Amino acid sequence: MPRQPRFSLPGQPQHVIVRGNNKSTIFHQEVDRNFFLSALQDGLVKHGCALHAYVLMTNHVHLLMTPTTTESIPKTMQALGRRYVQYFNRKYGRTGT
Repeated sequence: MPRQPRFSLPGQPQHVIVRGNNKSTIFHQEVDRNFFLSALQDGLVKHGCALHAYVLMTNHVHLLMTPTTTESIPKTMQALGRRYVQYFNRKYGRTGT
């Protein structure tokens, strides 16, 4: 069953959590965190989100974001996920999400 659409209210800060599949590690090295932050920054600029705070844990991420439109957070997270998953899979010889 697909995930329900995220409720998004433009101009209001929202707490977003991203977890690795089965709580698996999503950052093995510092360079992974740096790539993630770079991809996040690109998505924020492109899709109109402000980032107020973040925490990068080994198997999950917390983001405090304010969207400018109802599509800002979903589009930002989609762009980030696509880019980071490709990077991670290529680097660590993996496939899938």
